[in-house]
Amino acid sequence: MENANSASPSPAPGLVFRRELRIEWGDCDPAGIVFYPRYLAFFDANTAYLFEAAGLPKTDLVKTYDIVGMPLVDVGAKFFMPSRFGDRVTVESNVAEWKRSSLTIEHRILRDGKLAVQGHESRVWAGKDPERPGGIKARAIPEEVIQRFAAG
Repeated sequence: MENANSASPSPAPGLVFRRELRIEWGDCDPAGIVFYPRYLAFFDANTAYLFEAAGLPKTDLVKTYDIVGMPLVDVGAKFFMPSRFGDRVTVESNVAEWKRSSLTIEHRILRDGKLAVQGHESRVWAGKDPERPGGIKARAIPEEVIQRFAAG
């Protein structure tokens, strides 16, 4: 387990999206610390921003690649130190692994330069399933999408 006093581990090579946000009252539980599902919302938003930073906003992904989206199939987080109302944190995200039809995104939340939360999301590149009305099916991720995230 990482020590909360250690520096953030370096992200995998490639595009990293970072944003600063202030912890709002509505992010907190009655104890005054961030309610854990809010971190998952921060992760989800950063995933969308990461793709936008690569020139691939969700609306364009859906139209260009005829997908329904990238449904979440696994998510996890480790909590090293709490964040409270008014704290400023940095949320940073990058694609850690690409597979044929899925990807893993790593997320780090830093407070005062220290690792507060480390998380991941696994998502599937999914389109409509032609054999099951209303169903979805994993599709191969186009190489041109993957290349947009390559180390520059």
